[in-house]
Amino acid sequence: MHNTYMNRAIELAKKNVDRGGGPFGAIIVKDGEIISEASNLVTLEKDPTAHAEIVAIRKASEKLGTHELNECVLYATCEPCPMCLGAIYWARISQVYYAAERSDAASAGFDDSYIYEEIEKPIEKRDLPMKKILDSGVEVLFQKWDDKTDKQRY
Repeated sequence: MHNTYMNRAIELAKKNVDRGGGPFGAIIVKDGEIISEASNLVTLEKDPTAHAEIVAIRKASEKLGTHELNECVLYATCEPCPMCLGAIYWARISQVYYAAERSDAASAGFDDSYIYEEIEKPIEKRDLPMKKILDSGVEVLFQKWDDKTDKQRY
């Protein structure tokens, strides 16, 4: 069955390239049923976060009515980038299968190595300037959340 799902993701990616989108597709499956499928919409929707995996997660969460996809499996045409990997962990997807490696994507111009390198650096050494400000006042946000009795953890 794995190949069937992966072949569907690949077909989505091929069609997406034909319509001007990126060469990436993703499928989310739960209990043997495709819950969502998506392709990369970054250029089509002018949204840098609209990677196939992110779009598929959004659709699956909406369909299932939950942000926790812990009983779901994701099939992606390529090894997830750092952003998608973070979303996959936040969604608690139980397993990921992918076809191409990030080195394959890099050879086609989709190189995430810079992001991986930046993540490894201490904040003050990153190319993107980041500085903590306002040492006081923000702690009330976490206390407010901690005090909330009807919160839904994630």
